[in-house]
Amino acid sequence: MARLSVLAKDQLTPEFASLAEQAATKPPYVDATLYQVLGHCPEMYQSYFQFYFPWHEGGTVSPVIKELVRLKIAQLNNCFT
Repeated sequence: MARLSVLAKDQLTPEFASLAEQAATKPPYVDATLYQVLGHCPEMYQSYFQFYFPWHEGGTVSPVIKELVRLKIAQLNNCFT
């Protein structure tokens, strides 16, 4: 059983509601539920997103290659979660 509930879209901040909508309607089409759960503490995740997205999406190495490297590192360390 989940410990955090999935918030309804009308319970989200406008920014998180927008992120949830974009996740479901624009490539790469991720599960909007992520933003509906993170919406419990939007101020914490706003700071995290400011750190994470430029690092993940920027740089000279494409995000696809970065993700493949992360998956390989997890595999080498027997981390399958």
